[in-house]
Amino acid sequence: MSQVAAQLHEKPSPHAYYVLSMLFLVLAISLIDRNILGILLEDIKRDLDVSDTQIGLLTGPAFAVTNALAGIPLARLADRWSRRSILAWGLAAWSLLTAFQGVTRSFGTLLLTRIGVGIGEASTGPSAHSLISDYFPLRRRATAISIYTMGGHLGVSLAFVLGGWLSDLYGWRTTLVALGLPGVVLALLVRFTVREPVRGAIEGRTDVGNAAPLGEVTRTLFAIPTFRHICLALPLFVCSAYSLSIWGPAFLMRVHSLGKTEIGMWFGLIVGISGAAGTLLGGNVSDRLARLDPGWYARLPALGAVAAVPFCVGFLLWPDPWVALFFLGPAVFLNSISLAPLWAANQAIAPLRMRATAYAIIHLGISIIAGGMAPQLVGIFNDLLAPDFGDEAVRYSLFLIVITNLWGAFHGFMAAYRLPGDIARRGDPAG
Repeated sequence: MSQVAAQLHEKPSPHAYYVLSMLFLVLAISLIDRNILGILLEDIKRDLDVSDTQIGLLTGPAFAVTNALAGIPLARLADRWSRRSILAWGLAAWSLLTAFQGVTRSFGTLLLTRIGVGIGEASTGPSAHSLISDYFPLRRRATAISIYTMGGHLGVSLAFVLGGWLSDLYGWRTTLVALGLPGVVLALLVRFTVREPVRGAIEGRTDVGNAAPLGEVTRTLFAIPTFRHICLALPLFVCSAYSLSIWGPAFLMRVHSLGKTEIGMWFGLIVGISGAAGTLLGGNVSDRLARLDPGWYARLPALGAVAAVPFCVGFLLWPDPWVALFFLGPAVFLNSISLAPLWAANQAIAPLRMRATAYAIIHLGISIIAGGMAPQLVGIFNDLLAPDFGDEAVRYSLFLIVITNLWGAFHGFMAAYRLPGDIARRGDPAG
């Protein structure tokens, strides 16, 4: 076996798995701080006297648009500089700002701090995906990304479970302070214990050490058909997760009259466990199927999104809250299958010094479509439908997730058709 082939089939080192565990925790903290407002919305709305449209702005564009815009320059920096340091500094910044949200006294100040959290969290994805790609070869990458992504599901679950419990005991302000500060400690661990890997070494590829100008990167990536379809498929799939995490608790409060502690416990556990299971299964199964046909990295997510639709409808329409929550589990499980395989496909088709930027461009779409537009649209539809449907308006506004699932599945199937050829042209080994 040649030296290059030996590198391709070399197993990831123990430190690679340590780095993966650190990235898992970073993403968990990120998703706690990102989703904690979901369980606190009703308290914030009452305390600050704001409308659903303002809440939609706070949870949607205020975070998502700034997060997306900051993601591009931070990704460009990650393609040039230490990804470990970018992660550590970003984590420390957004954690402090999350805690500061708890001491704000006006909607305007809360909005500004939320914008700051969005900018800080933009450091996570580009650096993390690029690091994973340099610690794990393609044949193991979707599984590694799925383990990393499970940190996000843990974070969502803890945001609701701890958020509901702490806010009932101490109020929404103390909750934000208590959940924001632990990220500073983790930032120190990342900075001083994670090693920066050599780019491309795990694949036996040579890193020329130069990052191309942004215009050239954009032209190169959008010339790849698979990349164009992933740019639409992933944001549309993530619409379901974002819309449910932000408006799901309000839906259960308004339509089914459940309390915050009940919602925090059951909604949080169902979303966290089902999402983590679907993510892990999606990564592992797609890695196995892709050994026969790399198109499965996109085909499996598309199939999962279509299969999730009837369960989404059941969750929204079933009159009994406990049966509705039963439907929620399979809906989240099937939707979560999409994440790791499509991210792995994206990293497989991107050049070494374009991987962080390739992530950031897709994340820009996720932030605008899923993180920005979707929660804002649900909030606007709630206010428009409220005169006719009252508290049940949110039930019908959330049907947005059915449309985005089916639309995203179309692009997933198109990406599956193109992906094998695009990977072959890139020359990345599948293992």
